Formats: sequence, C-alpha cells, structure tokens
Amino acid sequence: MSRHVLIVDDDALMRRSLAFSLEQAGYRVSTAESAEDAIALAKRDRPDLALLDIGLPGMDGLEALKSFRMIADFPIIFVSARRRELDQVLGLELGGDDYITKPFDTDVLLARIKAVLRRSGRGGDQPPETPLAVGDLLIDPAAHTVTLAGRPVELTPREFGLLHALALDAGRVVSVDDLLARVWGAEYAGESQAVYVHIRWLREKLEDDPDSPRRIVTVRGVGYRLQHLD
Repeated sequence: MSRHVLIVDDDALMRRSLAFSLEQAGYRVSTAESAEDAIALAKRDRPDLALLDIGLPGMDGLEALKSFRMIADFPIIFVSARRRELDQVLGLELGGDDYITKPFDTDVLLARIKAVLRRSGRGGDQPPETPLAVGDLLIDPAAHTVTLAGRPVELTPREFGLLHALALDAGRVVSVDDLLARVWGAEYAGESQAVYVHIRWLREKLEDDPDSPRRIVTVRGVGYRLQHLD
C-alpha cells in the first residue's frame, strides 16, 4: 500500500511541486497551507510522514509538531528556508526526525523520506521484527514501543532507532560511524554531534543518573555499548 505523506507549506507552488514529485514516486499525498488545516486533516486521515514548513502563518511548524505528537507518532521532516542552527536543534529536540533547507534537490528529499520511513518502521518493505529484551529493557520494533522495568518510555522515532541499533548489538561496542550510517543514513557521515546529542537524550530517559550512565556506556574513541541491567 502507498505511504501517505502530508505536505504542510503556505507556498502554493511549493505544495504543488512537492505533491507532483511525491506522487510520481508512488506516494499518496495530502496538502495543507496552514498548521491548523494540517492538524484537522491528520486527525481524519493519519499520514505515515509529514513534511512540515517551520515558517507557517499563525501557528508555526514547531508549535504544530507538538499538536501532531498528540495525534499520533508519525515521523516529521522539517522543510524550511531558515538555516539558523537554533531552529534545527530545537526542531529535532521537540521530536522532528529530519531537517532539510530550501532550496533542495528533489532526489535528496526523496532519499530522506525513504530513510525516515524505514527507520520508523513504516517503509512497507521489511518484515516485522521481533522484540528485543536487554535486561529489564524491552524494545518492540513492530509496535514501536519501549518499556523499562514494565513502564512505558516515550521516545522520538530517532531515539527509538538509535536504541534499537544498540540493542541489536547489546553487550558489544557500536561505533559512532556505524550508528550514523544505520540510524541517520550515509548522507550524515561525519556528523557525530547528532549521535552525541541523541545519546544524551536517551540517557535522560533510561538512566537513573544520566551523568553516570550504567546502561548506555561510552567506550572512548570508539562508540557506545548497551549493557544488560536487571
């Protein structure tokens, strides 16, 4: 079944251009010119992914993301002409899954969409994966859920992908470069800071003391290891 992509942009030409390219690539597309319209649309017909402009009139994209997260946990890629680092960091911290600035190459955007859908488990071309237990931590890729000692843990799709990658090699060191390739994609090669930031956020949600982690351990100069704790 075709994946459903919601395009949210106040530029009519941009909406039409993106919609055409995505439909040509086999996606089902809905469009909205404001955050308010997009939220109403998402409630009626939940998308598999949203392309969300930051600089929207009225409610901006960062505020819209918070509303989307109350509807469902579908991945979101910010699309914006803003290049300020603050917007990018804030957007990803709030739960955005990727960020691309205008102008952009359509093939690059399509690759980003495919990678985000794959990481979120919505790519439609992979069989369901079985749950992984690492001590009292349970990761279920099919349901996209995490529990710690039986308690649910809310993670963003990128945080979930990072934890899942570590869990697949639990007890072994996974390099930063490997995590970047597996969770972010080859186009992020060299952007180690993305891993460092998301590891910190994971520790804040999973560790008793994030400043002295026992579950996600740093192996200096190499990468990270997910430990079995009971």
